Amino acid sequence: MATNNRGKSTVVARATQLIAGANKHLASVTKLTLAGGSYTPAELTTQLQRVVSLRDDVDTAKATAKAKLAVETADMPSLRTLMSAVVTYVKAAYGNAPDVLADFGVHPKTRAPLTAVAKAAAAVKRKATRAARNTMGSTQKKGVKGDVTGITVTPVTAPKPITATPASPTAGSSTPGATAGVTPHTA
Repeated sequence: MATNNRGKSTVVARATQLIAGANKHLASVTKLTLAGGSYTPAELTTQLQRVVSLRDDVDTAKATAKAKLAVETADMPSLRTLMSAVVTYVKAAYGNAPDVLADFGVHPKTRAPLTAVAKAAAAVKRKATRAARNTMGSTQKKGVKGDVTGITVTPVTAPKPITATPASPTAGSSTPGATAGVTPHTA
């Protein structure tokens, strides 16, 4: 009987069922030849029980690991803060003794002095960056003023509404009611 469902819990359930079936129906059989080996019903049951035991052991180990990870997650921030404080103390107390710092695993930061060529290159690069970004110092910023050439004030008032008055047609007008500035209204 072949099955495609091979999840770990399904394998354990299948092994448990096989153990129950073997105990019930294979008790009278003396030897079984399976998968290139010969087994008694007791040996077969023992092997099938190993499947169940292995899965139980793995599940227990996972639960234990999960619990330990939760404890680590909860405790680690305060422990890291303590470690940082110890490093700060050691640097303050033994900053002039590199051999003592090395005993604590703390290595003082050493910076190699720049050569004259490296200093010149850094100065040129800084100047080019300031020019590209148009950065100014505080003294340079004080010298920058806005240019104003003139101010035009426009009052914000609503114009009076234009009322249309009926006008008489004039001699040169082809459209009746057309006067200067008034457009005729057609319905």
